[in-house]
Amino acid sequence: MARQNSKRNKPAASRNATHWHPPSTALPATNTLPRLFRRQSRWAWHALLLLVLSFQPALLRAQTSAQEAVDPGQVQSGSLLLRMANGYYAATALDTNVTMRINGLVARVSVRQAFANTGSEWAEGVYVFPLPDKAAVDQMRLHIGERFIEGEIREKEQARKEYEQARAAGKKASLVEQQRPNLFTTSVANIAPGETVVVEIEYLEDLRYTDGLFSLRFPMTLTPRYMPGAPLPDRQGSGWSADTSKVDDASLISPPMVGHSAHHRMTLEIDLNAGMPLDLIASRYHPVTVTENQGRYRIDLTDTTVPMDHDFELTWKPVALAAPRALAFTETVDDEPYYLLMVMPPAASNDQALLMPREMIFIIDTSGSMHGTSLAQAKKALQRALQGLRPIDRFNVVAFNSRTTPLFTESQPVDTRTLELAGQFVGALQAEGGTEMRGALEFSLQRAASESHLRQMIFITDGAVGNEEELFSLIERGLGQGRLFTVGIGSAPNSWFMRKAAEVGRGTFTMISALNEVGEKMDRLFSKIEQPQVTNIEVAWPASMVASAYPSTVPDLYANEPVIVKARLTGTPGNSDTVRISGNTMQGAWHDEIVLKPTGDNEAGVTRAQANSAGIATLWARARIESLFDDARRGRDPVEVRAEVVETALTHHLVSKYTSLVAVDKTPARPAGDPLRKDQVPNLLPYGQSANAIFGFPNTATNAAQLMQTGCLFLLLAITLLLLGRRQRHAAAA
Repeated sequence: MARQNSKRNKPAASRNATHWHPPSTALPATNTLPRLFRRQSRWAWHALLLLVLSFQPALLRAQTSAQEAVDPGQVQSGSLLLRMANGYYAATALDTNVTMRINGLVARVSVRQAFANTGSEWAEGVYVFPLPDKAAVDQMRLHIGERFIEGEIREKEQARKEYEQARAAGKKASLVEQQRPNLFTTSVANIAPGETVVVEIEYLEDLRYTDGLFSLRFPMTLTPRYMPGAPLPDRQGSGWSADTSKVDDASLISPPMVGHSAHHRMTLEIDLNAGMPLDLIASRYHPVTVTENQGRYRIDLTDTTVPMDHDFELTWKPVALAAPRALAFTETVDDEPYYLLMVMPPAASNDQALLMPREMIFIIDTSGSMHGTSLAQAKKALQRALQGLRPIDRFNVVAFNSRTTPLFTESQPVDTRTLELAGQFVGALQAEGGTEMRGALEFSLQRAASESHLRQMIFITDGAVGNEEELFSLIERGLGQGRLFTVGIGSAPNSWFMRKAAEVGRGTFTMISALNEVGEKMDRLFSKIEQPQVTNIEVAWPASMVASAYPSTVPDLYANEPVIVKARLTGTPGNSDTVRISGNTMQGAWHDEIVLKPTGDNEAGVTRAQANSAGIATLWARARIESLFDDARRGRDPVEVRAEVVETALTHHLVSKYTSLVAVDKTPARPAGDPLRKDQVPNLLPYGQSANAIFGFPNTATNAAQLMQTGCLFLLLAITLLLLGRRQRHAAAA
């Protein structure tokens, strides 16, 4: 993402802080510069005036960028932005409270963030926050004092119109919009002086189950994203980045960041009803306290509040005999049954490891956002991967930042010499520059594949880019018979990019956020890709029913991964109706069946159970919307896609790219003509990242170009003052 300015460790600083200390010997002993101005005084002063005027627009842009900073998709969790005449300014954050209710495979999460308008003027707030990339946002409430306003779903343009009309009329109103599947925005109009406003967002999410562990991840902040492409003349927002030819909403997703803040603190409580006895509950990055009461677990942060600079991850493991082999969760909405199915294929034996020679291509991100802890994790992960190579394999290492740097022009055999070269190459990697992923992916995808070796690419990155869709299309077009596996690095990786890139690459994804888990997680990854896949997976529904199921084509699975399907069925299944899941493994053909009992009729047992669960219909709708956008990326008519997305989102009360939640109070609150106030609070950098490394590169995460121009202007003004001072001294001496 950015160039590292110094090899020394420096405290993280705001992008607005500029320090310049000229040495005491900065002025030359000769009087060359003053003599030039005395000899050509009229020309020099005119030239100086022209330079000042030419820099004035850049100065104004730099000042505006430094002060207003952000707009609807710009800021990480914990910021409320006030809309003023000159742009957006952040208000003071009080606290954040997250409550999770987990039942079986489904989590309902409430995120409440409180903000205060401590000024004497009315304000409009814009609240920006990340959520999990599979979150189905279906509820919003705006709490003002003792009252609250409930959000209603509308098409995006209509919701925006209703909100703007209410704002102009002085009515309290709020608006929730989506900018990315894992990035949302709330706008709040007409906050009174002295008021505390609580914005509450609720979403549903299905859990991840792999390697015998259930897990969920809650993002607390984001890594600043790199925006490739040529700048566009107009911009949608007021972030540090201009909109570009490849990221046309870059100005909406480029937040200001700082390394430290007295705010941005979070409390967290979780109610876990796993539906089975548990052997382990663990939080990898935040200490927690766990209490149990009749099979339900209460999880709280050990520290009352924690800084919002590192994703939270919770994992839990069933006892061995209770590990699920097949689960079915159901919900009926408008007389239509919805199902969430999970089936575990048979475990592969250790003697069935993949024996086919592989071409392993390791792609590693060395951009500025990887500086510090992230690059240390990435290098350790890559070194671990190199140790897993076999003599029959071939390999290459491709590093990228602003440019692509392969170790070899073509993949090489695994031997002592090539491994030694690779070790030296990896050891010398440093984090600097932009995140130009396209070049590294093209280099890796476009090389001629060997017929004798199975190509597997390990992509190690924080995913901090704004052109995700372009890269997904590139991977799909160039993958061929290969496979792409992603390894998300750092305390706040772009989880949507990591998951989706692995999905279109027909691989799997791994998240690594601490050095002490590199060995464990990389070993698991290599165990997966060495184990036989379950291929040609088919899901057969009862012949008497029509199913709308997602994913419509179940991808190949790797070791210790389940088949997960969300479906809507026509009609009500009978007591003997079953769904059959089948596929091919190294052991031969495999199949399993689940009895689809009518909703409300639960089957007992912990390894094969069906249970009613609220939210299954919403999760199905979220999966359908994602599938529709996949179709659009692959060439389906965007008009048709939009119509189906809108219909699905409105029916299920979901925020999407084309629908928003809006809430409007009936009574005007703000007197006409009252002004708006300016206030700004910056956002936390992810743990372990360097502001100098990220913000030191012009095209990465700051308005460095404008600041450079501003610095030149100040230097010219300093020269002017110097010349005037010298002229006055000469006049006095005369």
